[in-house]
Amino acid sequence: MPISRDAPVINVSSFLDTGAWGPYQKLLTLLAALAIIFDGFDLQILGFAMPSIMREWHLARAAFAPIAALGLVGMGLGSPFAGYCGDRLGRRLTVIACVMVFGAATIATAFCHTLTELGALRTLAGLGVGGALPNASALTAEFAPMRRRAMAVMLTLLCVPIGGMIAGLVAAYILPSMGWRALYVVGGAAPLLIALLLLVALPESPRYLARFPERRDELIRLLVRMGHAVSAHTVFDSESETKTESGHIRALFAPEFLRDTLGLWLAFFANLVGVYLVFSWLPSMLTSKGLDIITATSGLSAYNFGGIFGILICTAGVTVLGSRRPLLWVAAGGTAAAVALELMHIAPRGGHTMLIGGFGVEGFFAHALQTTLFALAAYVYPTRIRATGIACAAGVGRAGGMLGSLGGAAVIHAGSGAYLAVLAVSMIFAFVGLAIVRRHYPARAKG
Repeated sequence: MPISRDAPVINVSSFLDTGAWGPYQKLLTLLAALAIIFDGFDLQILGFAMPSIMREWHLARAAFAPIAALGLVGMGLGSPFAGYCGDRLGRRLTVIACVMVFGAATIATAFCHTLTELGALRTLAGLGVGGALPNASALTAEFAPMRRRAMAVMLTLLCVPIGGMIAGLVAAYILPSMGWRALYVVGGAAPLLIALLLLVALPESPRYLARFPERRDELIRLLVRMGHAVSAHTVFDSESETKTESGHIRALFAPEFLRDTLGLWLAFFANLVGVYLVFSWLPSMLTSKGLDIITATSGLSAYNFGGIFGILICTAGVTVLGSRRPLLWVAAGGTAAAVALELMHIAPRGGHTMLIGGFGVEGFFAHALQTTLFALAAYVYPTRIRATGIACAAGVGRAGGMLGSLGGAAVIHAGSGAYLAVLAVSMIFAFVGLAIVRRHYPARAKG
């Protein structure tokens, strides 16, 4: 259709940043969150299943250290590759493909019988998990106006601990009666169903569509459905979206982003050392102290349950105060919680409730920090490199998670004191990284 020279001109980014966060955008945030629920489930399923697999296959705990790390290898490779695909091919298709990959690999794990098979499938699942988180974060950020962006991303990523908590509840029900293979079947079938739902109901990011003039009709339909007043004659000024740079990853080290990139990478790396030490090894650490499998899985469930409250409270704090102060407080709180647990010297046979509760407090801070880091990365980087920026930060974080997973058996062997010391030190380095970051969400203006 010919466009009149008098047609209204809209800059898509500015238009969305100052617009409303209506019911349809909230529904789209929920759809992205559904992918993340089972991402969180798959992230932690090996930690729940490991004690049962050890007994069935008559293997020592140390044999699973490489397996736990291989999942992180897959995530580390999957994050930057999927970020590149998200920026070039679209966030929607990349998210859906990633969910299908980790769903199929999780189901296939139920039929493996050797560590080699388990490691290969864990790596494949990691590729999908590693790609889903950054692209879902970017997609959610690009549906939301600026004043709601941090809240939208953090509420989406709230589903990581929700997925972990669901995994704990399902594991506590399935493992004693049906075994670990049934747990993997359930953990893989659900995301495949979610992928079909996303294929039907999830649209592409409007900011991404604005980069392609040939998709303007699709963009107009989406903006109208989001409640914006646009017509077929609207002209989209998408210069900021279509601007290209030579090499997306190199763009992260441009002078305007260098300090933020380095700070984010340090914070992601340090935070995920502790998070994956818990995800991969907490049930095994607790069973090594004499706890039964149901009580041990409740420790990881408490860690995730505490994380849900931490994310909700941190979301409110970031919305009002901006991100700098709440993030630094959270990192300091996580350090203090780990130190307090270590100083308690709780004997598992006499203090199960306090021990489990203490890990709930640690999860409060660790999950709040992890989730806000994704929201912060979505703010630091513009649309043209947003998925790449988030994915590369997440990939560096996976390297930290790999370190936590590989070293988990040795840390447990050194004792619970060493385990908790690693959690504390990881939070200290995360604090340093956050202090380096220059761009933070601003505080909400008064009045």
